[in-house]
Amino acid sequence: MDPREAAPDCWEQEDDVEATVLGPLESALSDLNVNARDFVPNINAAEFVPTFAVKKPTERHDRDDIQALNDSDLMRGTKDEIDGEIETIAKMEESETEATVENGVSETTTEEAWDQKLAEPNEAEPGGGPEPDGAPEEVEVTAVTPEMVEEEEEVPKPKVAPCQPDAPKKEHVNVVFIGHVDAGKSTIGGQIMYLTGMVEKRTLEKYEREAKEKNRETWYLSWALDTNQEERDKGKTVEVGRAYFETEKKHFTILDAPGHKSFVPNMIGGASQADLAVLVISARKGEFETGFEKGGQTREHAMLAKTAGVKHLIVLVNKMDDPTVNWSLERYEECKEKLVPFLKKVGFNPKKDIYFMPCSGLTGANLKEPVDNCPWYTGLPFIPHLDSLPSLRRSNDGPVRLAIVDKYKDMGTVILGKLESGIICKAQQLVMMPNRHTVEVLSLLSDDVETDEAVPGENLKLRLKGIEEEEILPGFILCNAENLCHSGKTFDAQIVIIEHKSIICPGYNAVLHIHTCIEEIQITALICLVDKKTGEKSKTRPRFVKQDQVCIARLRCAGTICLETFKDFPQFGRFTLRDEGKTIAIGKVLKLVAERD
Repeated sequence: MDPREAAPDCWEQEDDVEATVLGPLESALSDLNVNARDFVPNINAAEFVPTFAVKKPTERHDRDDIQALNDSDLMRGTKDEIDGEIETIAKMEESETEATVENGVSETTTEEAWDQKLAEPNEAEPGGGPEPDGAPEEVEVTAVTPEMVEEEEEVPKPKVAPCQPDAPKKEHVNVVFIGHVDAGKSTIGGQIMYLTGMVEKRTLEKYEREAKEKNRETWYLSWALDTNQEERDKGKTVEVGRAYFETEKKHFTILDAPGHKSFVPNMIGGASQADLAVLVISARKGEFETGFEKGGQTREHAMLAKTAGVKHLIVLVNKMDDPTVNWSLERYEECKEKLVPFLKKVGFNPKKDIYFMPCSGLTGANLKEPVDNCPWYTGLPFIPHLDSLPSLRRSNDGPVRLAIVDKYKDMGTVILGKLESGIICKAQQLVMMPNRHTVEVLSLLSDDVETDEAVPGENLKLRLKGIEEEEILPGFILCNAENLCHSGKTFDAQIVIIEHKSIICPGYNAVLHIHTCIEEIQITALICLVDKKTGEKSKTRPRFVKQDQVCIARLRCAGTICLETFKDFPQFGRFTLRDEGKTIAIGKVLKLVAERD
């Protein structure tokens, strides 16, 4: 029996048998030239002809045909002429082969091959080398099913790579989508991502199939931003969705805020990171009225966005394609007339700060291209309008200030936040306030693109060294050691009571929302009332304040928080007070009170 067929008694025996088989090869292997150039297959070889290089073999076939004519004495010219033709063809093939060997595969061949492969979706990529002589071409095509090709193509197309070189050069703008629940915020966000090429058509088709199975076929666009299963099942955004897209001049981050009144704290966190707000309202009969009534979120969101520091507001009148509206100018003007006085009262200037625009999120009408059904609207569509907005003024010279929105563990401690001022670099030493932890920046990602330096306005992911994830809370601020932000528990503030049924006295408790921080607070003292028209302060201390009054009060937090005076740093000096799920007051920090020992 052949020793290789029998089971070995021990592993040493097996090694010996293999050694005897491979022994004669040692001399042959020692003669191999290890410095030889890499083997490059010749695509003009007759044995294996890929379909994307059919042009080249035609010259070979012409040569064979001439030789056949020569043998059968049916050629028209003399034998010398044909020999000359054969030599010229041979020289052409040799020159092509030499170019292939020198450069791997020549540039023109590579480009043609890729173009033709894209045109033929069923063509598989050639693997390790040429097929055997007898292998038919059909085997290669049938081995790869169209489903497999779809899966292969789906993976490498997030369309992020082409944006990388331009990302730092373009101005960064954060856009928050706000409005009443079911106004169409997530759907518009998903449609914008599709129109700008950030979401593939194939992915949306997959979402559409899944949404149809759940009898929710109009929800599929919102699934590009609502990635959570709970959000998809209920059709309600819970957490602030994040995505980004680019235009010719700018790089935009979409912040998709939840519209439901239960998730207003999440919406405030999203609005605090925004430079620009898009208030989405539904033009459908009944839906606009529900959102704009006293309990609706259209009013509250607009006011919270202004309090969070958003200066420019675009009002998108959505669902204009609905049968109850049908691109009606009367309905559009009706919504506009009701909204403008309220937005003016909140603090927006109707001439400079507000821009109205009709659209349809589900069909994408008037988002990127003008719509034919709406001849009365002559302005730019939504995305070109965003691109045409004037640049924001940001100073790179200020101290580093980054308010933390979220944190998690991923090969270290990762934090998310928007850089409000200053510049952050890789390997930079920073201080986490209010705990005064010294940390080092290990890596820096701006919208999932790694970078070495970040400027104000960018939404960042930072991987930090020197601090544990448990030691960080949303609302903490990252500063440079030379210029730390202020922290404390007690401060004086000017407060406007917006909505409260009864009176507010010293000792009243509420929840404070300041930048990304949420903290319990108590009004410890009412210092004076402020006249709304003249700005005069009362000389006596009020015993209480009620709705629509303005006062200066002393507030005390349950824990230490980071804050600045409104005069020095507006982003960290404006706040909202909420109680029982309602926004009761807005205010600004006037003075920080030092703690008594």
